[in-house]
Amino acid sequence: MTRRDFLTGTVKVVISALVTGVMAVAAYFMYPAGLRSRAMVYCDCMDEDALPKKGVKRAEYRYTQKGREMAVGVFIVKDDNAVYALSPVCTHLGCLVNYNRHKNEFICPCHGGRYDASGKVISGPPPGPLARLPLKIENGRVYIGVMLPAAAAA
Repeated sequence: MTRRDFLTGTVKVVISALVTGVMAVAAYFMYPAGLRSRAMVYCDCMDEDALPKKGVKRAEYRYTQKGREMAVGVFIVKDDNAVYALSPVCTHLGCLVNYNRHKNEFICPCHGGRYDASGKVISGPPPGPLARLPLKIENGRVYIGVMLPAAAAA
């Protein structure tokens, strides 16, 4: 075997290994997250009597994932027709919005995104409304739905 043949073979092996590695990583990230096994879990948030009579109230719910207790903030909105939960995460870059009672709107402190009390975009860079979270009321308690991997939900 000549030196040239050895170097050519080595370069081919290295390039093949790199291409295989890149393709494996790309295949992993292209696998749709929606197909991964997930389950809806409803977490206790508050007593039904603590719901706002009208307007917006900040609340918190807790759940356990991978042995760690997680606390998540949420806005409970009560209007004339319904009660629903809004995520406090801005749809622009994921900052946490604050509710301004005087202006009756949600404001993102990072880039000035503004949402009305129902979560719809008023102005700024957000591409869409605040996410509505599943909410149910049972036995005098308010529960918020959260999607967890099936293994964590069990």
